[in-house]
Amino acid sequence: MLEKKLKKISVRKANILEHEKCSKSAVLVPLLQYENEPYFLFEKRSYKLNKQPGEVCFPGGAIEKHDKNARQAAIRESCEELSLAPDDIELLAPLDVFVGPLNNIVYPFLAYIKSSEKIKANPEEVEYVFCVPLEHLLNSEPLSKDLGITLNFPDDYPFDLVPKGKEYPYPRASFSQKFYFWQDEIIWGLTARILFHVLDLFKD
Repeated sequence: MLEKKLKKISVRKANILEHEKCSKSAVLVPLLQYENEPYFLFEKRSYKLNKQPGEVCFPGGAIEKHDKNARQAAIRESCEELSLAPDDIELLAPLDVFVGPLNNIVYPFLAYIKSSEKIKANPEEVEYVFCVPLEHLLNSEPLSKDLGITLNFPDDYPFDLVPKGKEYPYPRASFSQKFYFWQDEIIWGLTARILFHVLDLFKD
């Protein structure tokens, strides 16, 4: 019995711990060419949306049960939002997975839009799209501010089960909030953090 169980565990694909408790989404970081220059494409979320209306984001969305994987979800959602077909999108590379403090996991993918002239924003989800030159972003230093994360203990938290009780040195966490500026647009939040990661790869 033990040998059978160990064999099953040995071939299992490892995942992110407690991933089943998290919301999962996938996004594209889309590149396109305009007058022989590379640009990143961004969306302005529709003001009709309940979640983050009017904010700048990358195309993408929630991973649904019928999606085979995060890649398929990123392409499906992007096609819905930009009125594209899967063949219009070339996936170039997976990017680092984001695991957030709010029980969210985001899978980003660098992609190339082969038929950018077909792009038409879906008004139900996207107010409009805009593009920013890669060169501009590579030469832009974002505004960066650190945010702290604190622990809130319930009244019945069992401090008596923890070494040193209430005096236990719980670690303090923080993360950097970044802001990029392009004309009248502000790129911030998780979108800016993913963008910072991508630009760092280009600089390397």
